[in-house]
Amino acid sequence: MALSLGQKAGWGLADMGVVVFVVVKQLLVFAYLTSVLGVPVEIAGMATTGVLVFDMITDPLVGYLSDKTHTRWGRRAPWMIAGAVVMCVGMVGLFSVPAGLIGVAALPWVLGFFMIATLGFTMVAIPYGAMAGEITQDGRERSAMTAWRMGFASVGILVGGALIPGIAAGSGYSVAALTVTPLIIGAIWMSVFATRRAPKIETPSSVSPVRMMSLVFSNRAFVMLAVLYGVMTLAIALITAGLPFAAIYLVVDTGDTPLSGAAKALSVLSLMFASFTVGSILSQAGWVFASARLGKLGALVLGLCLYIVLLFGLYSVLPSVNVTAVAGMFVLAGMTNGSYQQIPWAMYPDLMDVTRRDTGEAIEGAFSAIWLFGQKAANAFAPLILGTILGAYGWVETTAGVAEQPAAALGALHWAVTLVPAGILALAIVGLIALYRPLERRALHVA
Repeated sequence: MALSLGQKAGWGLADMGVVVFVVVKQLLVFAYLTSVLGVPVEIAGMATTGVLVFDMITDPLVGYLSDKTHTRWGRRAPWMIAGAVVMCVGMVGLFSVPAGLIGVAALPWVLGFFMIATLGFTMVAIPYGAMAGEITQDGRERSAMTAWRMGFASVGILVGGALIPGIAAGSGYSVAALTVTPLIIGAIWMSVFATRRAPKIETPSSVSPVRMMSLVFSNRAFVMLAVLYGVMTLAIALITAGLPFAAIYLVVDTGDTPLSGAAKALSVLSLMFASFTVGSILSQAGWVFASARLGKLGALVLGLCLYIVLLFGLYSVLPSVNVTAVAGMFVLAGMTNGSYQQIPWAMYPDLMDVTRRDTGEAIEGAFSAIWLFGQKAANAFAPLILGTILGAYGWVETTAGVAEQPAAALGALHWAVTLVPAGILALAIVGLIALYRPLERRALHVA
């Protein structure tokens, strides 16, 4: 049965709420620890990575339990409804540090609530990803669903990257987190409601956890794609983790460019994210078209190549006093990032179908868990890598938001958020062509 437009768009809507939290944890937590609470950059990186490693460990468990769940509302909906609330409670809590707790003394509070928030995120993200494989087996429908998902995700990026920092600067981080809580919960709950009549596999899986994981890992094409998606994510996560610092130290608005007024009103960071979001939204239909003409793999490789070119361009213009030029480049960055956002999420459900076809087992939750495992691993280690690089070059932590930084530290920040991600994306391209493509052709029986 074909999905209705409302069901495809409704499925995508949940990602608007999910991505708000993803942006918060990737963009703001590390910077909050080092620039507001005064935690040394190396310790902040290690602590953030520790929580996100915990997040990775919970993925297979939630995937297994969601495959086993049997309720009148289906296998996935109860997890998403409860997880949205848990995620928001943790997010508000981690930014609500009691007065007087600064430096390393604040870590137990922040990390405790961060763990709660990431557990809620897993409760939403794993079942949500599993739905992509069970509500349709049509590849074109999946591309359309993913385009809707990424369109709504772009709005989430705008909220998480532009609105929250602006509110946080004026009213505090906890107020900002509380302000977007209704948006997060509302988007996820409305998505569950919109897809309530979409086709679902209601019968819970009967296989053991060991057998479930064995079936997933026997799908070699899927495993390779998940690994390479993790590699791509590491590049993006390094950019995201470093962006708050780059907006402060590498883009200095002189007040005499067309967008200077917007930069002053929104902050440079918020303007960059707004520009990025515009590019991402504009690109979604284009990447659906490219996938249809070039194939999903060909379109993804094209997008990553363009992303590398864009990163070299950013390296050449930073540091910059022309906020308008940098904003224009971030529009282009959003357009190239659209390929990374959209296409892999349309590719991996096709590979889940292979296992269902060959074994008869519907274990989409297990596949979703392993898919997100690579992404979360990358997001976990990016703050550690960036913190280690900046710490090695003498980065200075502060509780005032801005501090005088050594020239060597600023130079390290410059190449760490441009050239290093470009190199990582190049490795991903090689892997897609040399390693993934032969496996995909065998799995999907492509001539």
